[in-house]
Amino acid sequence: MSGIDFAKLSVASCADALAKKEYSSEELVKAIAANIRRNDDKIHAFLNFDEEAALRAAKESDARRASGKALSAFDGIPVGMKDNIAVTGETLSCASKILAPVKSPYDATAVAKLKNQGFIPFGRLNMDEFAMGSSCENSAFFPTANPLDTSRVPGGSSGGSAAAVAAKFLPSALGSDTGGSIRQPASFCGTVGLKPTYGRVSRYGLVAFASSLDQIGPLSPCVEDAAIILDAVSGHDPMDATSLDLAGTHALAAVREKRDTQLKGMKIGLPKEYYASSGLDSGVAKVFGEAIENLKKLGAEIVEVSLPHTEYAVAVYYIVATAEASANLARFDGIRYGDRKAGRDLVDTYFKSRGAGFGAEVKRRILLGTYVLSSGYYDAYYLRAQKVRTLIKRDFEEAFKSCDLLLTPVAPNLPFHFGEKSDPLQMYLSDIFTIALNLAGNCGISIPGGVDAESGLPVGIQLIAPSLAEEKLLGAAAVYEKQAFAFTGKPFGC
Repeated sequence: MSGIDFAKLSVASCADALAKKEYSSEELVKAIAANIRRNDDKIHAFLNFDEEAALRAAKESDARRASGKALSAFDGIPVGMKDNIAVTGETLSCASKILAPVKSPYDATAVAKLKNQGFIPFGRLNMDEFAMGSSCENSAFFPTANPLDTSRVPGGSSGGSAAAVAAKFLPSALGSDTGGSIRQPASFCGTVGLKPTYGRVSRYGLVAFASSLDQIGPLSPCVEDAAIILDAVSGHDPMDATSLDLAGTHALAAVREKRDTQLKGMKIGLPKEYYASSGLDSGVAKVFGEAIENLKKLGAEIVEVSLPHTEYAVAVYYIVATAEASANLARFDGIRYGDRKAGRDLVDTYFKSRGAGFGAEVKRRILLGTYVLSSGYYDAYYLRAQKVRTLIKRDFEEAFKSCDLLLTPVAPNLPFHFGEKSDPLQMYLSDIFTIALNLAGNCGISIPGGVDAESGLPVGIQLIAPSLAEEKLLGAAAVYEKQAFAFTGKPFGC
């Protein structure tokens, strides 16, 4: 057995090594667990991990390979799990005290599909409580640090997933994206983060934050891994009424076909409302400008487009998302499951359980959502927000009539220091470039675009495609990734 090169850890590299018998799945899991124990005390990506369960699954995988009955080329490879995605027998706390005692009795459909290919769910990754946050500072247990600079945040809410991949703890991980919660931490940590089309991946087994916005997707070291995971988890699910009645994707084939080509003939739109933003950090603006030039070098035609209702996206998102959160989180009361604080009567028990169980940000969003759904304000706020949401969706549809993909920044700023954004509104604006995509339901990806010269921190760029165009999206992202070293002098990807 040769040593495991954690610097090049990816699903694709693990699959190749397992096929060549360079190491076994059991050896891979042991090495990963040991590396986490050595180094996660500085990062805190994991809430916990069950090494014994992972080793049992690894031994079963090795036995299948030995008998020539591997479930797929990826049989025996660990994948991390954000702690709002159900895995049988594992915690499902959503990084909240109210659900700290809860263990899931079933697998999320995305997890079941991964298991069907032999992937091993590994660990419970930290997050902002109930996926509400952009920094991973809102976890009820501890914040997660950015592996590239532990004085800074990894982004959120899938901060633990991004940090685990960036720290080379795991080949890839699942996260969830409601308003940028995969793409923004991917940008901050220098990884790839894919938000699939709404309904492309089943939400069954994902603890709901905002049901019309949530989507499961991968955080990976490279575009190829993102394609592998998407192919594994996509496809129709009768357990999810919003799941699209479509077969799974063939994203990996598209990536392998396109990555050695150019982008000649592809039109990439620059929404003038995004790139003209005066709120961009100078380092982000510089990398974004360089990305535009690099895409031109790859043969893409850059065209200006308009998304005129962009200015309303933040307001619309924080009405729709909080309204749905208010309804979804009403079920967490400490009565049927979770942490219960006994009161004088039923109502007092509700107040005490929810008061102690929810953190400040979750309470803020529940209260805001309850307010906009109240009888006196429903038409003025929630109904009007839904109408503007339709206009935002139409903006994207109109823009895609003149281009194949859109290019935008992922976040307006570099990874910020802990405590730097104490004002909630400041924090909410961290997702200004990502939330419109969730409102429209399209697919988008964050890929490393370059590095800020002053801080050495990564800057992600966001490519956006029409609904169900993941293969085109990932193919173009793979072309850019392949040429990254020539552009930046720094290799990106696996």
